[in-house]
This record gives sequence, C-alpha cells and structure tokens, in this order.
Amino acid sequence: MIALPALAADAAGPASLIAWLLLIVASAPLAFTFAALGARHPDAGGVAHYARLAFGPRASAVVGWCFYCAVPPGSTAAALFAGYYAESAFGGGRSTVVGTALALMLAVAGVNWFGVRMSGRAQLALGIVLLGFIVAAVLFALPSADPDNLKPFAPHGWTAIAPASALLVWSFVGWEAITHLTGEFRDPRRDLARATTAAVVVVGVIYLAVAVTVVLVLGPSAASTPAPLGELLATAFGGDARKLAAVIAVLLTFGTMNAYYAGAAKLGAALGRDGALPAWLGRGSQAGEVPRRSLAVNVTASLTVLALVSWSNLDLTSIVLATSGLFVTVYAVGIASALRLLEPGRARVTAAIAMATVVALLLMTGVHLLWAVLVAAAALAYSGRRSPRSSIS
Repeated sequence: MIALPALAADAAGPASLIAWLLLIVASAPLAFTFAALGARHPDAGGVAHYARLAFGPRASAVVGWCFYCAVPPGSTAAALFAGYYAESAFGGGRSTVVGTALALMLAVAGVNWFGVRMSGRAQLALGIVLLGFIVAAVLFALPSADPDNLKPFAPHGWTAIAPASALLVWSFVGWEAITHLTGEFRDPRRDLARATTAAVVVVGVIYLAVAVTVVLVLGPSAASTPAPLGELLATAFGGDARKLAAVIAVLLTFGTMNAYYAGAAKLGAALGRDGALPAWLGRGSQAGEVPRRSLAVNVTASLTVLALVSWSNLDLTSIVLATSGLFVTVYAVGIASALRLLEPGRARVTAAIAMATVVALLLMTGVHLLWAVLVAAAALAYSGRRSPRSSIS
C-alpha cells in the first residue's frame, strides 16, 4: 500500500483511480465467498483445506506451493519499497534502497531464526500506526489538491487500466486469511459476515482516499514517486516529514515481512511433513518448534531475488505482478473449491461472480502469470511422485 498508488499512476495515470474502484468492488464477492467457506467448513488450513476437500491433495499442494513461492518476490518488493522511502528522506541513491532492503531481510530472518514472535498486540499496534499515518497523510495533504491534475485522465489510453488493476491485486491480497481464523469465532456464520462487511467497507474507503489524494495532490509526479505517502506528508508539513514517513515505512514493512517469513516458514515445514515438499523441510512443523530449514530456504530465495533485482535493475512492477499472479492462482483454486463445496443459493452465486473476477484478473496479469503456471506445474509433478499424507495448514 505504501508504494502501489505510484505504480498504478505510472501505469495508467489518473485513470488508475478506476482500477482502484474496480478492485474495491471486485474484492467484495471474493471476501464474502471466503467468509462463506469459513463459516461452513471451519479449519485452520484455510484455502488449502478447501482445495483438498473439493479436488484432492494435488490441488492443496498447488495452493501451498503458490503461497510459499510468493514470499521471496513479495518480501523483496516490500523491502525495496521501504528502501525507497529511506532514500527519499536521507538520500544515498540506489545504495540506500538496496541496503535498507537487505537490512530488513536479515533482521526479520534473525528474529524468526531464534523463534521470536511479534505478539498480536504488537501487530495491532503497527496496524493502528499505519492507519493513523495514512489518515494524517490524506487529511493534511488534501488542501493542496488540484483538480487539473486529473488531466489528461487517461494519458496511456483506457486499456492501461488493465495492467494497473493487475498491479493493485497485491493490495487486496488477504481476504482468504480470515478462513484460518474461523475456529476463533463464537458464531462463524454470523460473525464472519459482520467482520467481512466491516473490512470491505473500511479497506475500500481507505484505499480509495489514498489513491485519490495521491493523484490530486502529486499530479503527474505521482508516477515517478516511489514513496508517495512521504511526498504527501512533505507537501503538508515540509521536507523533514519524509524522515518520519521513512521510519514508519520501515517499521511497518518489518511487521509485514515478519508475518510473511513466519507464515511461510511454518507452511514450508508443513508441506515437507505432508509430502508436498522434500521431507527434510518438515523439521519444525509442530507447534512451538522453529522451522529453521524452511526459513533458510525462503530467506535464501529472497536474498537471491534481491540480488537479481539489484544487479539487473529490474523494474519492481514485474516483481509485484509475479507475486500477484501467484496469489490470484490461489484465489482461483479457492473460488473453484467454493463452487464445488457451497450449497446452491446466494453463496454459490456470489462465488460465481468472484470466479468471473478472478478470471479477469488472471487475464490482466498476462505474461507475468507464467511464474504461477510453472510453480503449479512443479507442485503437481512433485505431488504426483509422492502423495501428501495429510491436510496442509
């Protein structure tokens, strides 16, 4: 979220606002479909569990592999976004960007290696900081809004809305996460619907407010600003506000990456335990254990991606799109499972609408979906050699 408004503006100009609106509307059926699955089939395994129920262990393995392989490019992009905020505040060019990203990766890896976990309260605190940061950036920058910045509205043509939408998928990943928590609700059918409705509304309002403010305040320069929220604060309070934005961006990215690495490490160990990945990865899969082997694999892959991006100066747009392709593939399997598992009626109709959305997103991702196809093919080939023994969680 801290950088995607700029990437979307670069892809489609002010017309990226339509992409934001489309993704907000499209996220509703996705969210409600996963809520319906969670209410009817509560299980900590989430989408992988539903895929197993609907299509068997191979489909479940595809979901697990796609999640696991999304972390290296996803965490690399997140770390580099934080690096851009640091560079915009303190200077230093490419060295600051890459150095900040590397430091974040090593710090998060070290924390997870020794089994340190951020508490739920700490994660909540970071979430509140993010919300306050965004609200402050929007409210104090809006007086500088200029409607003329909406012209020309579609400088790259109307077709540019499609690639902008594919980029923004990354911002809307997470609706499936509620399925892992269904056992914590006293009345899943009632409480999940309420929680999902509130989340869709709050996320939609915040995202659209930020996107509109970035376009109206920063104008054409938004497309070339890798730290848009920092620039909004600088517009409101002066250049020194970029330093505050950089500190907040680094802290928030640390929290996000910590969740990425911790979840992926456990997932990889579970995949190894269940036969969907080599068995030597399975150590650390039990509650309370530290999955160091799985963590080492994912961190090594992340550092490799960072090295490749730094060496080749690869556009971050490609990294984000590759990550989005993996997550959309997970959504496709999850929604297909819903069409098979949900009873006829409103829930299945909602799932059908969600599937139409997922198909459109797959098409928008285009050639960048190739990574997801290769990962899915590898998962199917490996699971064909060894039959997973139990549900992936």
